[in-house]
Amino acid sequence: MRKPFICANWKMNHLVNDASFYGEDLVNRIKMENVDLKKVDVAIFPPYMFMAALKVLFFLTGINVGAQNMHYAESGAYTGEVSPAMLKDMGIECVIVGHSERRQYFNETNESCAKKVKAAIAHGIRPILCVGEYLEERESGRYNDVVKEMLLGSLADIDADEMIKTVIAYEPVWAIGTGKTATTEQANEMAAFIRSVVAEKYGNEVAQQVIIQYGGSVKPDNIAELMAMSDIDGALVGGASLKASDFIKIINFDPAVVGKEPAVVE
Repeated sequence: MRKPFICANWKMNHLVNDASFYGEDLVNRIKMENVDLKKVDVAIFPPYMFMAALKVLFFLTGINVGAQNMHYAESGAYTGEVSPAMLKDMGIECVIVGHSERRQYFNETNESCAKKVKAAIAHGIRPILCVGEYLEERESGRYNDVVKEMLLGSLADIDADEMIKTVIAYEPVWAIGTGKTATTEQANEMAAFIRSVVAEKYGNEVAQQVIIQYGGSVKPDNIAELMAMSDIDGALVGGASLKASDFIKIINFDPAVVGKEPAVVE
């Protein structure tokens, strides 16, 4: 049984006071609404400078703190970068790898993502590998080929044990920050396809354990429908995660779909 995993990607947003207020507000709302964090994993991905403060605020709550990016090297002359060793030393539990904005604006490639996934796992950090197609690739019908190439390229050096520790986030680029959302059927179809690619490379037993998230204009009013899908195990939330009052509604989605049985990959 796959445990749901919901993540808040703040991107380049919030200031120090905003981050502190958010952390306190989220903790209070979780208590007030009796959210059971034993049934859903939650992680907040703030800018680097807020991670330490949020680690303190979330102490003993079960809420994880992750990084939006990292370099794959242990250390070195990489001005402006943060290493997996640094993240681990801070107690950071997970890291986003290959977000479409990193690929688009900072020229990240499948090859660099593969190194980051490998480095994260080596340091005991859970990688969330992002894959997804552009609108023209969706409309041309090439989306499966595009996503498969990204997936296999970014997992090039990963073995079966490492694959189980890796989360895959399907984020159709055309649905990120646009207000457009893939239909639940489209999202689940791609999640099932991703699981089939993992099964082809690592076997069905491994594929059934891999957490697959959806990311792309996830909101309080569509999370329950998305989470009810057979192969969607969580969400990578952008804009709707910037207010604790919105994000709590996403975390606290219809409990009837928590603990659903995994789908069988043909």
